[in-house]
Amino acid sequence: MAKNVAQSSLERNGLASLDQRLAMAKKCSYEGVMAGAKAAVVAGFATAVPTIASVRMLPWARSNLNPTAQALIISTVAGAAYFIVADKTVLASARKNSFNKSNMEA
Repeated sequence: MAKNVAQSSLERNGLASLDQRLAMAKKCSYEGVMAGAKAAVVAGFATAVPTIASVRMLPWARSNLNPTAQALIISTVAGAAYFIVADKTVLASARKNSFNKSNMEA
């Protein structure tokens, strides 16, 4: 009987720990998504302005960069910014939480 009580309390602690880890993972991924989205918007504007300006002012760009090429340039930079910043944010959160967990156990 005592073995069943001890085992059930361990199971409860394990489930609580799992729920806590899942909540932390959701929080970290949400932070990464938001930071990546902000970076994508900034990078999109920072790329769109010179791309569109160069197409209007430079003869070479006017003849060689059609609207599809312009959109490809802007979306590539925005997508790269999103993934780079989201990845760095998630890894930083995971590293911070890893250090917090090791400090709590010690």
